[in-house]
Amino acid sequence: MGLTRQYLRYEPAALFGLVASARGSAAFVALRGERGRYVAVPGCEHVFVWDTRKAEKVLILKGLKQEVSCLCPSPDGLHLAVGYEDGSIRVFNLLSGEANITFNGHRAAVTALQYDHLGGRLVSGSKDTEVIVWDVINESGLYRLRGHKDAVTQVLFLKEKNLLVTSGKDTLVKWWDLDTQHCFKTLVGHRTEVWGMALLSKEKRLMTGSADSELRVWDITYIQEVKDPDEPESKKSKGSLLEAEENTEEDETLELDEHPEERIIKCSKAGSIVREGRDRVVTLATDRTGKFLACHGTDAVLEVFSVLSEEEVQKKLEKKMKKAKKKAKQNSEEDPERSVELSLQEEIQRVTNIKASSKIKSFDLILSPKGELKIVLLLQNNVIELYNLDLSAQVPQAVRASRITIGGHRSDVRTLAFSSDNIAILSAAAESVKIWNRSTLQCIRTMDCEYALCSLFVPGDRQVIIGTKTGKLQLYDLASGSLIEALNAHDGAVWSIALSPDQRGFVTGGADKCVKFWEFELVKDESSVQKRLSMKHVRVLQLDEDVLCVRYSPNQKLLAVSLLDCTVKIFYVDTLKFFLSLYGHKLPVLCMDICYDGTLIATGSADRNVKIWGLDFGDCHRSLFAHDDSVMYLQFVPKSHLFFTAGKDSKIKQWDADKFEHIQTLEGHHQEVWCLALSPNGDYVVSASHDKSLRLWERTREPLILEEEREMQREAEYEESVAKEEQPVVPGETQGEAGLAGKKTIETIKAAERIMEAIELYREEMAKLKEHNAICKAAGKEVPFPVNPVLRAYGNITPSAYVLEVFKKVKSSELEESLLVLPFSYVPDLLKLFNEYIQLGSDVELLCRALLFLLKIHFGQITGNHMLVTVIEELKKTTISRVSEARDVLGFNMAGLQFLKREIEAKDEVTFFADATERFEEKKRKRKKKEKEKMVLAVL
Repeated sequence: MGLTRQYLRYEPAALFGLVASARGSAAFVALRGERGRYVAVPGCEHVFVWDTRKAEKVLILKGLKQEVSCLCPSPDGLHLAVGYEDGSIRVFNLLSGEANITFNGHRAAVTALQYDHLGGRLVSGSKDTEVIVWDVINESGLYRLRGHKDAVTQVLFLKEKNLLVTSGKDTLVKWWDLDTQHCFKTLVGHRTEVWGMALLSKEKRLMTGSADSELRVWDITYIQEVKDPDEPESKKSKGSLLEAEENTEEDETLELDEHPEERIIKCSKAGSIVREGRDRVVTLATDRTGKFLACHGTDAVLEVFSVLSEEEVQKKLEKKMKKAKKKAKQNSEEDPERSVELSLQEEIQRVTNIKASSKIKSFDLILSPKGELKIVLLLQNNVIELYNLDLSAQVPQAVRASRITIGGHRSDVRTLAFSSDNIAILSAAAESVKIWNRSTLQCIRTMDCEYALCSLFVPGDRQVIIGTKTGKLQLYDLASGSLIEALNAHDGAVWSIALSPDQRGFVTGGADKCVKFWEFELVKDESSVQKRLSMKHVRVLQLDEDVLCVRYSPNQKLLAVSLLDCTVKIFYVDTLKFFLSLYGHKLPVLCMDICYDGTLIATGSADRNVKIWGLDFGDCHRSLFAHDDSVMYLQFVPKSHLFFTAGKDSKIKQWDADKFEHIQTLEGHHQEVWCLALSPNGDYVVSASHDKSLRLWERTREPLILEEEREMQREAEYEESVAKEEQPVVPGETQGEAGLAGKKTIETIKAAERIMEAIELYREEMAKLKEHNAICKAAGKEVPFPVNPVLRAYGNITPSAYVLEVFKKVKSSELEESLLVLPFSYVPDLLKLFNEYIQLGSDVELLCRALLFLLKIHFGQITGNHMLVTVIEELKKTTISRVSEARDVLGFNMAGLQFLKREIEAKDEVTFFADATERFEEKKRKRKKKEKEKMVLAVL
């Protein structure tokens, strides 16, 4: 066997430079007993919890690979539901920071999440147009609701009734009855997409936000059942409905009802509130109390409204009535009460507008106990802002309480560089240059700059040079964080900069078709006695096309220049004479690098290819299809022929330039990767992306074997294909409005396989036991029975107990889907085992759930099988008796708990009154003492 080359694996080490991702939503969370201080925001695949007072990251809820798309805290404040781009939902415990529950049901990104008022159910809407209701306590899906024709934008539970309201980009608002799991009403009064919804006035009003400047308000009237007082309770009419008064505009509020007699509510348009913004609504939400409402569009303005309560409305109406009566008396008019009513604008009043520093992507608001409204804004430019609104003021004005910015750039990082000691990392964007400590990932310097395109550390690591879009070279001193010098180097953008191998100077290439050579020099500073570093222009090389990239060969004899005409030209450094032309790319070469020994040059192009050339004759060794989009950056690992490429397809790949093989893909970024930098020792890679994150990758000591990598890649592709396959059809179920909540995943298939293996082991062991008993009978003596190693590992349990153990290990959220892919040949054995388990009284609830599901999906085959008739009869008896026993135990426990609750409450009340009596007596004694002292003073 020939020797294989050994590579070392690069692993993700850290994510930094990100305050919050613009995708997803911000939410206040209760942490350490405080509300309104801690804010949860998406951070690529993670969720960051920030302390807004200290501007510190206090908790990271670690995700897997997919980007976060939606957040929703539970009503008790202990959990946070997080929706992801792949359609999965994870519920995190905020105390431990771990994900306890995972739900897989959607086939596209989760766009909306909402808990019910008790926190027992969670509803999710997705881009796949479907709505799923999940049982958080049982950790399983309840049902899937189909009806929308485009992405779901908002989902809301109604507290009073078991109803759900959903809105979508298909311009529809749908009302769902969760008892019967069907849509009983559709509002089609919107001309464009419905982007947001909110319930107001104790769920008596619905407000919707669309693509125009109107916020439409709808009155909700619950249709009550008419009850006959003479009729007994059991025979009271359920069909007769009390028709509520309908005030609706025909052109605006068309209602599509398949069964008009079964309507539960009436929904009529009450009017509309006009926003100041002219673009579409992005987010529309209320605080927990429903007293305050806020919305924003695609601009930087948040509009805050207050909703009057019933008492406030009544007071205002009485005031208005008095004025009307007074006016009527003066004008001698009769019955002014008919004309007096409050307008919608008077009931929903504008409080103020908050102007943020950049476009708002999401917000959350909370009313503090002090009566102050706290509003957190998640901005597009990687910033979180917290505003306080003092409601007691005559004219409430929002005051910015804090702003979290230090953790990252306001715009995309376009250039990165490592210091020579591998410790400092430079990142530069359109507005600033930041220096980061690699080990602590803390930002140690921030300097304002122009739009940066390229950068380098000056030898000695005390200064940095930035090349800008305006053609300037800016020299910064790191100790003071100040700009030392700025030169107008090029007439166009400075696209590339390269340090000379002798470290005495550098070369720049720009959009003015020039390559300029520079040297470092010390000049006398006017303000101080000491000399300072400066840059001196030495030579210029004029070319026919814009220069995109320049690189020196390690021996400083050759200079490679990438031009806009898709070629790379090689020149001699000393004479600037032309040496070679490398042509073959179909689009311009955006990046290139020369290896440490000067034998190879690798070029990456916008045509998605990487070409490896020999520098001696300019021959193309190999052309590699590297990325699915433009190759943005390329760099060789120091002292090797391995190199990294970064592409617009959000991937970073490592290649071997000798064997022309793809070694490894570093996946983590969610959008285009603009640049990367390797540390001088090759142990670290840092990369920057359009998702605003900087990622650090570290070389481990773990060897990487290419065959294993390819195998892992094939497995990942298979898992992806499984997820994209058609979902299994449930026998007897039509493709209607409601369906099963789960979906077929690789986990459900593995769970089904584990159940099948356990049943097969059970069959084998039972067959062996039969044979063993026959042998014992024939021999007339007891022969030792060999125990299966699997059963021995579980503590010498019986085969039937082993099947139960395997069954219990299937996740609650994956149970139905696992049973759905289980072949029917295993079902008879499973039913017999279920009967055995239920008789023993173990895990009755789980087994009944699985049993009822199996009966539902295999009803025809089970009823047609005469062998199973007796099993089903036995199951009927055992399940009824065991379930009633479990119900009795539960009822007894509930009664006991309620009794204890009453006892504790009574005790607390007695204690409270006892304390109050003691305090009253103490006050009385003090008062008498004071009176006595006064009397004594009066006598004296």
